[in-house]
Amino acid sequence: MSDEDRDRVPSFPGSGKEVVLPRLGASVADTHAHLDMLEDPAASLQRAALADVGLVCSIVDLTEEPEYTLGELSTWLGRAGRMLGAELAGAIKPPDVRLIAGVHPHNARLYDDAMHDALASLARHDERVVGLGELGLDFHYDYSPRDDQRSAFRRQLGLAAELGLPVTVHLREAHEEGLTILAEEGVPSAGCIIHCFTEGPQMAERFLALSPAVMISFAGPVTFGKAEQIREAVKAVPLDRLLVETDSPFLAPAPYRGEPNEPRFVTVTAARVAEVLGVETSDLARQTTDNARRLFIAGREDET
Repeated sequence: MSDEDRDRVPSFPGSGKEVVLPRLGASVADTHAHLDMLEDPAASLQRAALADVGLVCSIVDLTEEPEYTLGELSTWLGRAGRMLGAELAGAIKPPDVRLIAGVHPHNARLYDDAMHDALASLARHDERVVGLGELGLDFHYDYSPRDDQRSAFRRQLGLAAELGLPVTVHLREAHEEGLTILAEEGVPSAGCIIHCFTEGPQMAERFLALSPAVMISFAGPVTFGKAEQIREAVKAVPLDRLLVETDSPFLAPAPYRGEPNEPRFVTVTAARVAEVLGVETSDLARQTTDNARRLFIAGREDET
């Protein structure tokens, strides 16, 4: 299969759209995906491998059937590997998949002592879990009372510090209070990702100033036509503190906005971020992958 064939995969039935992915020149990491929400996680991982996505971090919410991802991940990877083997004689392997476990602010009303203990146990005993999240505040939907969101956010930050794990933080219409809580509780020394960043450069600088352990991750919205403030925020983030992600199946990048997102589309976001920064796509891919592996993998491997 040629590179051109790999990049042109009609995968939106009925839409008539043909996917054309950029070739970055290096492997890239998708630091935030929801594999359990994809129609066919195994096929998505196979397509990610063909797009040279080498690492995928998938969210596991303990209130939303976590056993699905925990039990099926090895099956998804095995099937993706078999599909790749049939096409490419095993020349390309499925991405390395790691898990980030926690309770989303939407579900914070369910975060009680039993849930806290279950999260601690999972993080301690499942080596695939490399971080806690996504945790934080969502004042746009307010699916959980705000006091419950604040409590769950603080308790999970404390647990991350106790376990020596990084956190992935979700903030929507709550960045000011998120800054305050992170300052009060302390940024976990293992790292903190402000995921799917959609604010401007001044807010990015304020998060970065909290701690050298803070990283900022950009998703599909950085490619949207009217997202100049997000692109300005990209310029405020040092390369060694920058990550890219999909948040799939949500927020597919332009020109696929409105279609189901999946990990391979991180290449589109990475290419746009590289363009904004005026760097080679291969350098951007390598740096953000190094950042992700340093954050999620290096410390865990040192412990074993």
